Amino acid sequence: MKSVIKLKKDEMHKITFLFEEIKETMIWSCLQGYMGNAWVDNIESPKCAQVLTGDFCVYAGDSHIHEALLLVKNIPAFHKTPFILMVPENELWGALIEKEYEGKYKKYFRYAVKKEKDIFDIAKLQMFVDKLPSQYDLQLIDERLYELVSQEKWSSDLCSQFSSYDDYKNRGIGYAILHLGKPVCGASSYTVYDEGIEIEIDTKEEYRQKGLATICAAKLILECIDRGLYPSWDAANKESLALAEKLGYHFDKEYITYEIDCTKLERT
Repeated sequence: MKSVIKLKKDEMHKITFLFEEIKETMIWSCLQGYMGNAWVDNIESPKCAQVLTGDFCVYAGDSHIHEALLLVKNIPAFHKTPFILMVPENELWGALIEKEYEGKYKKYFRYAVKKEKDIFDIAKLQMFVDKLPSQYDLQLIDERLYELVSQEKWSSDLCSQFSSYDDYKNRGIGYAILHLGKPVCGASSYTVYDEGIEIEIDTKEEYRQKGLATICAAKLILECIDRGLYPSWDAANKESLALAEKLGYHFDKEYITYEIDCTKLERT
């Protein structure tokens, strides 16, 4: 019986060509060996592949061969979150996903922004940061804040892809806005890659619509610029896209995403 093969870190280069047209840092994080896992139909001459980084699963290559369906079926046991976001390279991969997970997915658009360097208006970003109301504090995420944001559901994704605080301290970067000593908004590195980070932004529900996400994101972008890192942004919805454009990013394209409800699956 045929099966798909999990790549080792030193084998990731074998599938780089399959993902050349998909300019997403989630893929780069995996292929560069920082985070995530990848599977292929054949190590020596791969025709299709799957990259899973965090909650994002991207498919590329020949969707007609049998192993393509096996890749679509492949949600590893170590993926513990109740959903997974599948991103197909094209409509043919999308059709495989829809057939396999009929009645168990939500199909929607995400919005990619252009990855452009030297586009940010430093003065404008600092102006946003300076608007922090006096009742709040803006702090770099240290060990105490790392533990706090990791424990709460609304903020857990800010640091969820790092194995420990030491791992986060060495590779990650983030800021949190505090009210009465507790984090209520955060902007952090969801993942990392050679040239930068992928930004994750979360705000506690009762603190939304107050401009806190703008302030926190602006501070993180400024810190990335200071460190020579690119702060990549991928928008989950039009509100996130509008915030990105406010901060200086430019819209690139919309793309289809399938949110698979893992609680409805029979897991092995």
